[in-house]
Amino acid sequence: MDRFSWSSGLLEINETLVIQQRGVRLYDGDDKAKLDVGVALLSTHRLIWRDAKNHECCIAMPLSQIIFLEEQAAGIGKSAKIVIHLHPASTSKEPGPYQHSKYSYIKLSFKEHGQIEFYRRLTEEMAQKRWENTPVSQPIPTGTGIQAGRTRAVGIVGIERKIEERRKETDKNISEAFEDLSKLMVKAKEMVELSRSIANKIKEKQGDITEDETIRFKSYLLSMGIANPVTRETHGSGTHYHMQLAKQLGDMLQAPLEERGGMMALTEVYCLVNRARGMELLSPEDLVNACKMFESLKLPLRLRVFDSGVMVVQLQSHSEEEMIASALDNVSEKGSLTAEEFAKLLGLSVLLSKERLLLAEKVGHLCRDDSVEGLRFYPNRF
Repeated sequence: MDRFSWSSGLLEINETLVIQQRGVRLYDGDDKAKLDVGVALLSTHRLIWRDAKNHECCIAMPLSQIIFLEEQAAGIGKSAKIVIHLHPASTSKEPGPYQHSKYSYIKLSFKEHGQIEFYRRLTEEMAQKRWENTPVSQPIPTGTGIQAGRTRAVGIVGIERKIEERRKETDKNISEAFEDLSKLMVKAKEMVELSRSIANKIKEKQGDITEDETIRFKSYLLSMGIANPVTRETHGSGTHYHMQLAKQLGDMLQAPLEERGGMMALTEVYCLVNRARGMELLSPEDLVNACKMFESLKLPLRLRVFDSGVMVVQLQSHSEEEMIASALDNVSEKGSLTAEEFAKLLGLSVLLSKERLLLAEKVGHLCRDDSVEGLRFYPNRF
């Protein structure tokens, strides 16, 4: 910790912010530092830490002080950490929170995840060593008269140049992000097409393939799962995590929804998604928050809550009028139906079948008979 110096936290000219992560605690070796939890900022030249509550408490260390990095996995009651091994402190170092330390390494403890991406970006900066290629600007000597006027002009030009460089860097990062997203979408489309192709072949060969073999083959496809599931470790926490999760769910759920008539109960979605994610299980709360973002992200899915409180995920193209017409046609054809009988006809769950019947009843197309034999729906003749 004696390698850190007090800092204003402002970036110097030619210095660019790479990544930042909140919820980071510093360790002096194996001992907790006398600082609270804060925000870790990685630039092209320095590692900066700022207190989350007191923004005036800010320290920084040049990346040139770092020898190598290590990852330390999370354990029971312990957060994941990045171990940073350091060169000895320079004798000309500015004052900092520690004057002397018995350790030659520090640790960054990530309380709110995000350590994987931070470690990756820090490793890249250590490999590129951009602080050697673009050293930060040195203070400009002051003067009087005409010379002072020139100094002021150079300072303004330098600030404008720095702003322009930041804008270009931002544009570059955005372009790269959308390029990666486009590649992901292309791959997702290829996988959807592959699954449809396999499904069609199964239908064509139905005579040669038994039902048990078909079910087994589909289970093999499902067990392949998601290659790179969105997790808090890779995408941090909060809104950004839920947005990325919603996009991945949009790609994954479209084909299963089409097979199930355009609608699935949220409990079914939860089981399907977690089975595909393997060990990276998703909490019910994260699933609901991600599904709530479908419409704002203009994805082809939406989260719907029925009057009974049942939550479902359905395709945007799924028409409510079609559901009502289907329920009315089937009940009229059979004379009367229970939710269980309707479920067998459509191949849906009893829960969703009942909601469809209730929806048709709500608009006046069906009426009910609730007796000791159960709830039965009839066409409304009135």
